[in-house]
Amino acid sequence: MRSHVNLSHIVRTCGCFGVPRVIACGAARLHERIARDGADSVVLEIHRSLPPVLDRLRDEGYEIVGLEQATYSESLFGFPFAARTVLVVGNERTGLEDDVLSRLDRVAEIPMYGLPHSLNAATSASIAIYEYCRWVEAAGQSSPRTHA
Repeated sequence: MRSHVNLSHIVRTCGCFGVPRVIACGAARLHERIARDGADSVVLEIHRSLPPVLDRLRDEGYEIVGLEQATYSESLFGFPFAARTVLVVGNERTGLEDDVLSRLDRVAEIPMYGLPHSLNAATSASIAIYEYCRWVEAAGQSSPRTHA
């Protein structure tokens, strides 16, 4: 994330939906007034590079799902999430880098019907987190908080 505002909005959304952890790379920091209670209830981990983290999470049994417009992406609407999912959201301008794309198990895309052809990173993440929670509940799986 380049934008601390976007990251703060994502942490706030995660707090609202019981997602316990957000992993960011680079010089990430939160604006506590934007993140609000999410800053207290969500663990923010900051790493230098994402690929080794994704490799470790896969080894721990997580499915790695990218949120990206790609040739092989699946529509987010009806996307069958696994309970143990890591959602990877890319940089606001450049999306997901090749070394991250190569580590994804699957790619979800939010269908766009007008212009512009993409949403803000925080808005996209919020929609995907909502869809993940909706899917997990409908499938009778436990809440995100149990999969930290």
